Amino acid sequence: MSAYQEAFDLSAAEPEVFWKQQAENLAWFQFPTTILSQDEHGIERWFADGELNTAYLALDHHVAQGRGDQTALIYDSPVTGQKARYTYRVLRDQVAKVAGMLAELGVEKGDRVVIYMPMIPEAAMAMLACARLGAIHSVVFGGFAPNELAVRIEDAEPKVVITASCGVEVSKVIPYKPMVDQAVMDSRWKPAHVVVFQRKQCLADLHHARDKDWSALMRTATPHDCVPVKATDPLYILYTSGTTGKPKGVVRDNGGHAVAMHYSMSTIYHVDPGDVFWAASDVGWVVGHSYIVYAPLIYGCTTIMYEGKPVRTPGPSAFWRVCDEYGVKVLFSAPTAFRAIKKEDPDGTFLQDYPMVNLTTIFMAGERLDPPTLEWVEAKTGRPVVDHWWQTETGWAIAGNPLGLERFVVKPGSATKPIPGYQVEVLNELGEVQPANTQGYIAIKRPLPPSCLPTVWRNHDRFESGYLSQFPGYYVSGDGGYIDEDGYLFVMGRIDDVINVAGHRLSTGEMEEVVGSHEAVAECAVIGIHDELKGQLPLGLVVLKDGFVSENGNIEQALLQKVRQEIGAVACFQQAIIVDRLPKTRSGKILRRVIRQIADGEQYVVPSTIDDPSSLDELARVLE
Repeated sequence: MSAYQEAFDLSAAEPEVFWKQQAENLAWFQFPTTILSQDEHGIERWFADGELNTAYLALDHHVAQGRGDQTALIYDSPVTGQKARYTYRVLRDQVAKVAGMLAELGVEKGDRVVIYMPMIPEAAMAMLACARLGAIHSVVFGGFAPNELAVRIEDAEPKVVITASCGVEVSKVIPYKPMVDQAVMDSRWKPAHVVVFQRKQCLADLHHARDKDWSALMRTATPHDCVPVKATDPLYILYTSGTTGKPKGVVRDNGGHAVAMHYSMSTIYHVDPGDVFWAASDVGWVVGHSYIVYAPLIYGCTTIMYEGKPVRTPGPSAFWRVCDEYGVKVLFSAPTAFRAIKKEDPDGTFLQDYPMVNLTTIFMAGERLDPPTLEWVEAKTGRPVVDHWWQTETGWAIAGNPLGLERFVVKPGSATKPIPGYQVEVLNELGEVQPANTQGYIAIKRPLPPSCLPTVWRNHDRFESGYLSQFPGYYVSGDGGYIDEDGYLFVMGRIDDVINVAGHRLSTGEMEEVVGSHEAVAECAVIGIHDELKGQLPLGLVVLKDGFVSENGNIEQALLQKVRQEIGAVACFQQAIIVDRLPKTRSGKILRRVIRQIADGEQYVVPSTIDDPSSLDELARVLE
């Protein structure tokens, strides 16, 4: 039996035995005797009587093991020109002081702290300091609009808000303090203190009694020890968009999260302590929580905080430069980042300056990885690309290519196989398991593995109704797809990205795959728009690679013909429109639902996560 199959079978048949083995790899203050139990709501909880501290695992433990001089964190900021390195010992000492600073402001175990900061080391220090105290942090992406920050402050009820004076973008500086002031004014909940880290690019005016200067507080702060917490105590709240428009506060516990983070680094990413691991994301997203801050540090790797973009900081070589300069072994980012690089450097010319001798693998997640992007990155870098699928709610990958156990043959369009711990099944509307190659609802059989959310902050009913009630005994992912005859999982997109054309259920993801494979296409989105006759019809929006121009609609016609040939006339793919850009979230996800609402002439709400609201106005003009 293969190593993967052995691990998968044990995790499915005897989850308590399997996860106890993984828990033994951590330095607990009190090792759990109860591995799997249920809470008062009947929700499975992991390691309920265990005690630990996540910041201790991420920092103090490594220092105690004699590895304090190893680099823990590299900061690289092309937008400011700053670079810095922090060893495990230095980072531990800084985090202990930040924890002391927060304690002196009255923050205790169980209190909430909202962190609204750019990609600077102090953001990670603030997160780890909260973990050190047993406080619960909630990171809000720096630059979010005041009303969105206000909603999160109101829900989390933080004792302290930590911010920076500004964020620095490619061509502008964004003052944060006025947005924080507006959010606090608009919120029914008022934090006791707002701590501001001053950046020289834009100094903030500290004019409220609640305002505190980070540097001044740090000068007198006393280092604070790690506070033991229960494994089931919350580590953080991370808000994710909800179908009602009101963000859901995903709760992550300490124990299950730490065990899963440690396990994933060896099993999925196949790294060793001391390796350089770079998740090119932001701490405002779950990838930043899991794989910039917690997992690499818990495992003993060197992690990178990069304050920049994949392009325009200064050009499409940014990722390759960082990988080469710091000896990155594993690079992890979203497909949209690589599509942006491909658009500006379609021939991969800039790669030639950076040999990246330590880089072994490139991982992608966050949205569906279209085969053309996978093939381009593999061809230009000469490195294998691993597509893996996970969600904010799970905190780590549901499916992927588990390189630490077995390297499976890649099937473009597939996230490969379920990771041990996840029992993934495809169900129909009646909750019946579907045969191979039959599309349906992707669901995970309970118990969910460690790290998956046990509730929604202050709204357990919303957790049950949103994730557990549709198919009893299962967690519903909200994504649709199928499992093939070899056990490979194909995630075709959100359930509402399946359109109904004259009674035929068709995947827009499949059409995007065909359109995106054309040599001229940098990226695309296919949505279903209302049609009186057929119910819905697909509409393709296409961004061309630099250097390609459509003359007399020749590219558009070629795309229509390509879909007809590869999917068939049943797709009714009759419209492809060239656009300059697609509206996206800050994390790079295409806003398909909003695009669909614009195309159908419906009222729509500008999402809080949007990267550039003007992109919606541009699209509305194109679709008029």
